[in-house]
Amino acid sequence: MTGRPGHPAGALRRAATPRADPALAGRLGVPPVPATFVRRARLADRLTRGVREHPLVLVDGPAGAGKTLLVCDWLRTSPPPYPAAWLTVEAEDNSPAVFWHDVGQALRRAGALPRAVGTARRAAPAGRPPRHLATGLGLRRDPVVVVLDEFERITDPEVATGLDHLLRHCAGMLRLVLVSRNEPLLPLHRYRAADEITEIRAADLAFSEEETSALLTRHGLALSGPDVRVLTGRTEGWAAGLRLWALAAARSPDCGRYLKEFEAGHSTIADFLLAEVLDTQPAGTRDLLLRTSILDRIHPALADALTGSRDAERILDELARANAFVTPLNGPWYRQHPLFAEILRVHLRARHPGLPPELHLAAARWLQRAGLLDEALRHAVAADRWDLAAAWFAGGPAVDQFFSSTGPGRSAALFDAMPAGLEGPCAELIRAARALAAGDCAAGTAHLDRAADGLTAAEDDAPARLTAAVLRLVAARLTGSAPGAVEAARTADRLRRTLPADPGREHQVLPVRLFTDLAAVRLWSGDPGAARAALLAAVAEAQGAEHPERYEPLGLLALVELLGGAVGPAEQRARQALAEAGTWEAEGTGRAAIAHLVLAWIALERGDPAVVRSHARRVPAAEAGAVAGGAVDGGAADSGAGDGGVVDSGAGESGAVDGGAPMVGPGPGGDPLRIVLGAVVRARFALRSGDPRRALAVLAAAEHPGAAGEPSPWARGLIAPAAAEALVAAGAAGAAVGLLPAGEARSPELALATARARFAAGDRGAAARALPGTPAGPPATVTRILLLKAEAGAADGDDRTAAHLLTRALATARPDRLRGPFLEAGPWLAAFLRRRPDLTTDHGWLPEPLRRPAAPVPGPAEDAPPVEPLSRREREVLERVAQLMSTQEVAADLQLSVNTVKTHLKSINRKLCTSRRTEAVRRARRLHLL
Repeated sequence: MTGRPGHPAGALRRAATPRADPALAGRLGVPPVPATFVRRARLADRLTRGVREHPLVLVDGPAGAGKTLLVCDWLRTSPPPYPAAWLTVEAEDNSPAVFWHDVGQALRRAGALPRAVGTARRAAPAGRPPRHLATGLGLRRDPVVVVLDEFERITDPEVATGLDHLLRHCAGMLRLVLVSRNEPLLPLHRYRAADEITEIRAADLAFSEEETSALLTRHGLALSGPDVRVLTGRTEGWAAGLRLWALAAARSPDCGRYLKEFEAGHSTIADFLLAEVLDTQPAGTRDLLLRTSILDRIHPALADALTGSRDAERILDELARANAFVTPLNGPWYRQHPLFAEILRVHLRARHPGLPPELHLAAARWLQRAGLLDEALRHAVAADRWDLAAAWFAGGPAVDQFFSSTGPGRSAALFDAMPAGLEGPCAELIRAARALAAGDCAAGTAHLDRAADGLTAAEDDAPARLTAAVLRLVAARLTGSAPGAVEAARTADRLRRTLPADPGREHQVLPVRLFTDLAAVRLWSGDPGAARAALLAAVAEAQGAEHPERYEPLGLLALVELLGGAVGPAEQRARQALAEAGTWEAEGTGRAAIAHLVLAWIALERGDPAVVRSHARRVPAAEAGAVAGGAVDGGAADSGAGDGGVVDSGAGESGAVDGGAPMVGPGPGGDPLRIVLGAVVRARFALRSGDPRRALAVLAAAEHPGAAGEPSPWARGLIAPAAAEALVAAGAAGAAVGLLPAGEARSPELALATARARFAAGDRGAAARALPGTPAGPPATVTRILLLKAEAGAADGDDRTAAHLLTRALATARPDRLRGPFLEAGPWLAAFLRRRPDLTTDHGWLPEPLRRPAAPVPGPAEDAPPVEPLSRREREVLERVAQLMSTQEVAADLQLSVNTVKTHLKSINRKLCTSRRTEAVRRARRLHLL
């Protein structure tokens, strides 16, 4: 590229060396850029836009951030639209006379001052630049760019004031680029307020992962994407750290392994930071940096506590302004660059081997008094004071971390390393929490008993006794023990009211958790009224949607509403619960599972399989049982069942079941409410899909009567009807009758299950006697009872009664659009509606095959075999058509395209010699293909 007047490239080349000393001449040239430099267009573009739009550009960052090389590369490869002058500032430039002389020489070297402009004949007034410079710039037709590198060396306010004056009185002919480790003394607030400054700060200078990869490539290194991410994160994109690491790694045969084994404290990076940052500070500042290197974040008062001085606030502010690898955070807090802190900790241990434990202990005590328990615990563990850590943890709200829906919190995870020999009630409470979180109620209760032996009635032990009561309530929820839950809840509530408010807990989570756990046990023991009252109290305690624990009681409240028949309110509560869970990123966790299962159940009752699958798949597998997942996902289900359970997995073939009343209790590894509810929803979905064996296996997987678990009338009321229905569908009506003994006070659901089993066994009289004269209960149950009565009437030839009952069933189901009972009613309903299509005239919400039943068409002999056997995929399509699924639903369920499903349907009709899907289903059933 050839130079021309006014062009920056020409400006950098044409001027002869000024009549000045050789040292100054060296500072007037743009430094070279190494071959390994990574050109960063994003920053070069900002520099170009900056000098076009603003008079001042500030490139501000710590040592080794790549400031100077960035500007050098910009001038050489993406030059500004104006002539450019360069001056590397030295300490002697801190004198106004010397500074202005050197700036003038830089301008003359760049050809930026007209020849008619002379030199200064007299000293300028204080705080003003030499007149000849302002005059010369004012005579220009286009601006000039002046780069002042290492401007942090200018500490004289008079120099800074003069530079500001020149910038504001040069008729817009000066573009000033300051490259500095700290903020210059110019009144930057004025430039910012007037939008007259472009700033490139440390965060902008940090290398991205892509730039790190490019830098390594220039050094002949290759790291995997994850390793590049680790290296960039560890250095936080600090340019010098990356380059020094690359130079060292180039000598290693395996740079990936070198990254894992790299110790920053013993490296060229450490040498650089110690020499460029630490050693340049006064003694008091060095001491503060070393002592506070143990902290993740630094508060001035905490720094004073570690140093024994009272000037930490001033020192930290100065370090932050000087970009000395100390960054301000929100409020009064600061942080050290992680790599710098890592190096300082190594340096601290080398200089003062016994000091780090003392500093950790002092920090732990300060943080605990400040209510910052999580940080206090980490420092107590680092100081090897497990006794203090256990006492603070067990005596505060942090024990909740073991039961977090997203897994144990950071502080709870610390106690994985708690010494096995640590004694005392607090240590036992922590072991109890760990055991209960893992679902081991026996071990958890044993640890609680040992902790109780060491706790006294003294006031100092009240926080630990509160934690013990909370853990007792957790154990009661896992075992379904209502008396234990009531006693634990009362004790916890009484103790929490005697303790002062916890400053570490912004939201009062404890009462919400108490009411929620108590409600869960109440529901498990068969008292939905008491459960509802406790849940309403929990929601009332959780003030507003921003409360982190409100979504679980809302989900449980939705379940109580659904089981009580209030489908609309249940749906509203469940959706609200999931919306609030999403706020806390907990929508797919165990505590949100109830809300998902409620919505899946509602979708099942409305005949919407896609929605059922969508919600059921969001329930964590550990909460629903490994076997249960197959009922929705279509995988093969296990056939094992618990001893003494409601269902024998072989009942579908042999009809063998345990004839006694089902005694269902919670199993290990999860909340029993969620396990049972998830199993019932999946089992009913399997039944709707025509797979009773899978339904039986799913229900068997949810049964854990075990010695530790309390029998649950609620669970039995859900599982027994579903199990009986599965047995009937599997051809074991006799086993279903034996599963539901007569003479027991029964819910509408159990009465319906008994009647269905009797009806399937051929005993219509017993079936009629099992049903209540006036059906009551949830709308879906009432609808099914009315449909069963209508089916019996139709079977007896009493079409009038059947039509009347069917009309009542339609009216009951219509408000909530409960299509499920009609979809599972069987072929009699479609046959009956062919004779009475008027019954569905006002019920457009029904599936189309029921609203417009197909009339029988002439066809081949019903018992003639198909002209060609159906393929496996054709059978799968036909099975779903028999469930009254639409073409789109069949396609979604089998993960096929709609056109492919239509092709299979055409093939099915051809092979069965039929013309409609309903006719194909009817003929397939007669041929025992379904």
